[in-house]
Amino acid sequence: MQVWLTSVVVLFIAVQIFQLIKGFFVPLPFYILGGAFLAIASNYDKGIMTVFKSKESPDDQSNTKS
Repeated sequence: MQVWLTSVVVLFIAVQIFQLIKGFFVPLPFYILGGAFLAIASNYDKGIMTVFKSKESPDDQSNTKS
């Protein structure tokens, strides 16, 4: 009897949680921010800082070659 009662309670809780999740609506800005975060996280190992580093100016390059 305890196993039957426990399984019914667990099933009831699982169904209630499923209905709660199914009815949950995430607004569009959360999707956009989540997508931006995933893009940054997936490309983090490729060296994101190399994009932001300043390059040498053409004058500096000509001075080092001569």
